[in-house]
Amino acid sequence: MIKLEKQVRVFVILGILLLAGGVGYRLWSSQAAKPMAAASTTVPEQPAATRPAADTVRFAPNAPQLTFLQIKPVEAFPEPLEDSLNARIVYDDNHTARVFSPIAGRVVKIDAEAGRQVKAGEVLLSIDAPDFVLAAADSLKADADLVRKKEAFERAKLVFEARGLARKDLEQAEADWHLAEAEAQRAKARLKNLNANAANAEGKFLLRAPVSGLISERQVNAGSEVRPDAANPLFVITDPRRVWVLVDLPEQQLGKVKAGQPIAIEVDAYPGEVFRGKVTIISETLDPVTRRIPLRCEVDNSARKLRPEMFARVMPLVGTQSTLPRVPNSALFTQGLYSFLFVELSPGVLQRRRVTPSMQGRDFTYLREGLKAGERVVTSGALLLNSELAGND
Repeated sequence: MIKLEKQVRVFVILGILLLAGGVGYRLWSSQAAKPMAAASTTVPEQPAATRPAADTVRFAPNAPQLTFLQIKPVEAFPEPLEDSLNARIVYDDNHTARVFSPIAGRVVKIDAEAGRQVKAGEVLLSIDAPDFVLAAADSLKADADLVRKKEAFERAKLVFEARGLARKDLEQAEADWHLAEAEAQRAKARLKNLNANAANAEGKFLLRAPVSGLISERQVNAGSEVRPDAANPLFVITDPRRVWVLVDLPEQQLGKVKAGQPIAIEVDAYPGEVFRGKVTIISETLDPVTRRIPLRCEVDNSARKLRPEMFARVMPLVGTQSTLPRVPNSALFTQGLYSFLFVELSPGVLQRRRVTPSMQGRDFTYLREGLKAGERVVTSGALLLNSELAGND
């Protein structure tokens, strides 16, 4: 009897639990259906015409993501034939004079400073030079001896004509005159070689400028001892509007460069600025140490921005008129076989665009298709934007 009552209780409890579960399920189903119905009635489907394109990222104008991006306008540059070559700016030796002292002595006065324009023949400095004083004295002595020997010859000639002098004495007087004449010419040539006049007011040697130009270097001070065989010049006078660009051309690129070919020159001092020039001389031999071919180029330096001993990058050009958009390599990324970058359509709207490179160098890439000069490109952060597009997909 007791066992039967326990079984009845179990069945009653199970029935109550099943009834409660059924009622709860019906209530949850009815409540879940209401938000779905409300969502379907209050949020209409977005028209296909207003959906964002699959290759476009949109941000608010003040979105924090934009602070991680660098966006710059694209500029057109001359189309290069090859990647840039390392080069060096040097003096144009055809318009440069390195001035040494032709005589030993001590500098007593400096009349010219670096950065000053001088004319040919202008005094650069004064030197107390005993050898110059001796050369000037020799010239004066030779002139005086020449006058005396000439007069002696003329007297001997008159006496000989009066039959009062032997012929050999006349010939000796004539020889002495010619010897004195030669000595006077030698002394004058010595002074001329020193680029000075014998009649100097203070007896000092005046070092003069051999050419007109700008004094770019001065390596002498008052009181310095100077010698003709010094290692460094005292002054360097040059025309700053004319400089050369020296390039060490790799042997495998010799067939791509020829004399007269236009070049583009860039220096770190003026980022983004291109200087035009042309190849003038290609060496006929290779440097045995570097195994490269020395190349000399001329460049127009009318603005006087290029300075000797600057390092430069030289690019042989396809032509003087052909230009292409140039972007930093950091702006490009690849997907499969193609290259892409992001272009700013408007503030906060960035579009992924496929481009065709023409030539890619160490720092920049020149684009044949897909971009125009003046468009604004993401130069840093393109990979982040591409990840954002992948996440939206």
